[in-house]
Amino acid sequence: MTSPLTLRPYAPADLAAIYDICLRTGDAGEDARDHYHDPWVLGHRYAGPYIALEPGFAFVVDNGQRAVGYVLGVPDSLRFAAESEERWFSVLRPLYPRPDSTDKGRDAAAHRLIQAGYRAPLGEWLPRYPAHLHIDLLPEAQGQGLGRALMETLWAALRSVGVPGVHLGVGTLNPSALAFYRHLGFIELENFEDRLYTLGYDLR
Repeated sequence: MTSPLTLRPYAPADLAAIYDICLRTGDAGEDARDHYHDPWVLGHRYAGPYIALEPGFAFVVDNGQRAVGYVLGVPDSLRFAAESEERWFSVLRPLYPRPDSTDKGRDAAAHRLIQAGYRAPLGEWLPRYPAHLHIDLLPEAQGQGLGRALMETLWAALRSVGVPGVHLGVGTLNPSALAFYRHLGFIELENFEDRLYTLGYDLR
């Protein structure tokens, strides 16, 4: 019998599963396991610092054996930029040296992301939407309202500490994600040459 999917706060035992989800959704929402030699490298950029620095804003969908989806958030992107630089990316960089400029592989691109670290956006909208998030679900957790449930759980946690709004980035090569966010009520804040949209959601 299949166990029901449940939503709960992140626990340290979820770390490996979250890194796995990050990889298995890392190709514009599709499985990226065949594209990377290092199965940890995407998680180090898009999951690890959030869990390490703001575990109270991390929530997972559990199938009874492991996490199969997550949302990771931070209430203050400017603070997160400074803390992740000091406590996360500066530690990782020696392990992921900057590749040669001629290397166009996926692992090399991920190394460059770690070298760059997280840089908070500079848009005039940031004071209104200071939080940001990442959400990913494996196929078994999709289409059941769990994405919305994860979002609403995070929104409640952010509201509880007075956050007025949240933003996220989504690539134009992921139209299903873009449609999902717009259906939830996110609005466009910025776009970058039709390659990446920044969307915002008002929590007030």
